[in-house]
Amino acid sequence: MPAAASRAERIGDAALDLLVERGMRGLTHRAVDERAGLPQGSTSNHARTRQALLETAVRRQVHWEARVLTPDELPGGGPDAEGGSGTPPTPEALADALALALHRYLTDHRALLVSRYELALEATRRPELRAFFDAAGSAFHGPVIAMMAAAGSPAPERHALSLVAWCEGLMFSCAAGSFHAAVPSRAELRTGFDELLRGMLGTG
Repeated sequence: MPAAASRAERIGDAALDLLVERGMRGLTHRAVDERAGLPQGSTSNHARTRQALLETAVRRQVHWEARVLTPDELPGGGPDAEGGSGTPPTPEALADALALALHRYLTDHRALLVSRYELALEATRRPELRAFFDAAGSAFHGPVIAMMAAAGSPAPERHALSLVAWCEGLMFSCAAGSFHAAVPSRAELRTGFDELLRGMLGTG
């Protein structure tokens, strides 16, 4: 049986729900108390400022994204990627893993994408949140760079940036852009990843 969520987790989850439902203007300490089913003042006691409340939301965003995207399960991108003796991941294996993770995100967790964009846009207006948001999100960069390096990329950091940018473009288009009603199938995503990776790795 999973452990009960802590008060901080309940506050963070309620904040994400409100961002999806009402946008940034609907995120208030009082509204979080109501959504989380907590006594009035509970959110203020945990996060006295708006910045602290936004940081709580970002922490939960990163937590849930890690469960959806599972960066440690990427071939060649886990904690033991460097110095390992395993066989380098093939473009096929990478395409399979990435297509699975992205399809799961686009089909089962689209609300999480909306809260992500709300927080990202707010970070463009709040330098203190920008620094926190970027630091929290950097946990996903290392595994992707390691994955590309293990696959034999001659420029793993540049290729990781291109791969992440391609994924983010798809996510925005399918969550809030012109393709929101036409989410690609897992097979279609796999084809796209395969084409992209083969071009980067010179195996096409």
